[in-house]
Amino acid sequence: MKTYRLRDLASVIRSKNSGPYELTFDVIFKDFDGYNFFKAHQVMTPEVFAGLYSIDVEDILHVIYFDPAKAVKVTIKRPIPSGALGETDVYGAQQHAPLMNFSFDAE
Repeated sequence: MKTYRLRDLASVIRSKNSGPYELTFDVIFKDFDGYNFFKAHQVMTPEVFAGLYSIDVEDILHVIYFDPAKAVKVTIKRPIPSGALGETDVYGAQQHAPLMNFSFDAE
């Protein structure tokens, strides 16, 4: 068993608004080998993502593996709507940090 770091496999890890009530996280892989390895092991699931962000699994709207772009997209409900009182990242662009340190074990 070997430990892999997502940031070593990906060229882009980002978050952004997907409307005022949703956030989308994109992981775009450096190459198809890394993407196919990640996808084959089904590393990113709603349960894994919920645990990583300490949110309920029901708040995960989509986990999509998109082959043509060698990317994984996860969309969640925003905890606070964009621009609402108490919200601190109106563009949703600073929410990807937990993914930067994400690692997983696989053979």
